[in-house]
Amino acid sequence: MPSTIIPPKLHSGDVIRVVAPARSRRLIMEHDNTRWINERFADLGLTLTFGDHVDEDDMFRSAAITSRYADLHAAFADDAVAGILTVIGGFNSNELLPYLDWELITAHPKIICGYSDITALQNAIQARTGVITYSGPHWSSFGMRDHFEPTGQWFRAALMGSQPIELTPSESWTDDPWFADQDHREVIPNPGWAPLRDGTASGRIVGGNLCTLNLLQGTPYMPSLDGALLFLEDDYLTNPVEFARNLTSLLQLPDAEGVTGVVIGRFQRASAMTIEHLDEIIRRQPALDGKPVLAGVDFGHTSPMITFPVGGRARIRVSYSGSAVTVSDT
Repeated sequence: MPSTIIPPKLHSGDVIRVVAPARSRRLIMEHDNTRWINERFADLGLTLTFGDHVDEDDMFRSAAITSRYADLHAAFADDAVAGILTVIGGFNSNELLPYLDWELITAHPKIICGYSDITALQNAIQARTGVITYSGPHWSSFGMRDHFEPTGQWFRAALMGSQPIELTPSESWTDDPWFADQDHREVIPNPGWAPLRDGTASGRIVGGNLCTLNLLQGTPYMPSLDGALLFLEDDYLTNPVEFARNLTSLLQLPDAEGVTGVVIGRFQRASAMTIEHLDEIIRRQPALDGKPVLAGVDFGHTSPMITFPVGGRARIRVSYSGSAVTVSDT
């Protein structure tokens, strides 16, 4: 495993490059929320620039493989670019992995942030180069006019701060098509985290979107699970049965006995996942015997979402009387 490399943090005045390793910006611009995106990054003191190919749009609402990895390489190679942000997720970031210049990325370590399908890039980069990557909001996520916080506060703390982040549950959450209708939103009270198995653990963070992480199995891009504290989530396309078998597949890898614990993100309502389902799913995983498991944490395909370092460190204490989660780059 390569030595861990912490990319430089962002500062006011820095330039961010927005790239589209999965779906095209043209898809996102069918609902133009750039007013709020631009305002938020201006408030952070960050300047946005865009890859040459972010608006290419093919039959998969994406761009050619060559276009997508060219924009990634250009972002890493450009010394004027301090960090990289993805437009949105999708289904095909893993197509880029055989073409990535790992030596270039290692020589020019930079923050890269996104979530969902970007999980494939984040974990592969971390596994092949040691560079810590960040699971957090996309460029498009910043277009949410209302109920965006504390997503932005967590983003700033993780990418512009240097201290460990002690997480607390959000007061409420949303799971609605906000990008299409900013005026009619549904806010849901947050019941808080769900302790599924008590205990304490620490480890190197591996994870993000579970079904996307599993695409790396059997490839040279899969991170080691030995000593890993898993952060896992999935979207509306999953359900209890799909999540169960995807988790089982991950935890049957040869090094899964080295997993120290699991933090599970919040599920979208369309998944029909319940705490009872999760409790039974975890009960069936021998690799998790005696290890802490916490669910309902603020990451995944609902809002708000934390930003956490893939390849960084986490400490969890899970208890029915109160749980704690701390994430840091080191």
